[in-house]
Amino acid sequence: MAVKDAVVKRFRDLCAEKKIKPNELASRAGVTPSTVYSMLDESRRDVSIVTIKKLCDGLEITLGAFFSTPEFDALEQEIE
Repeated sequence: MAVKDAVVKRFRDLCAEKKIKPNELASRAGVTPSTVYSMLDESRRDVSIVTIKKLCDGLEITLGAFFSTPEFDALEQEIE
């Protein structure tokens, strides 16, 4: 799994767990809905850590809690 795919999966899982839609996440995080939808778009490869932090703030979780999952621990090195 690629890093971006793991980020998208984590946000989708957290939104489902908290029963919120992407528009509500955007509102809570103080970003535009297009920012959230762009981040969730699997065809887009880059997402900024600042955006991830804002979305985590909107979900009331830390960056540490966000990245502390088996999916992130299992990612392969990006250096080839």
